[in-house]
Amino acid sequence: MNLVSYKGYNAVIEFDADDLLLVGRIAGINDVVGFHGSNPQEVVTAFHEAVDDYLETCAEIGKTPEKSYSGKLMIRTDPSIHAQAALAATIEGISLNQFAERALKDCAEETVRRKAPTIG
Repeated sequence: MNLVSYKGYNAVIEFDADDLLLVGRIAGINDVVGFHGSNPQEVVTAFHEAVDDYLETCAEIGKTPEKSYSGKLMIRTDPSIHAQAALAATIEGISLNQFAERALKDCAEETVRRKAPTIG
């Protein structure tokens, strides 16, 4: 997998062995916006065009384009994990929200670094 970003939108590029194409879809929005290309440069160009087309289409029909992520996240977890995280946050002198944000950031950065090198 490879990650591309453009105008605040992200997509993961994968190889489709059946069609011998690189394919992707804008991540983090409910609208389905896909694209493809036969090589890395083509798929990055197609991604940029897909984002531009999405934004233009939204403007034409009077729809506010979806943002990739709102910044609000609700999760459910085992009560013992919740308690342990709350205790750790207290020990660190920060809120549970700050603790969770830091943990998510660290884990996400590590995962992206290892699994989805940026292209384009």
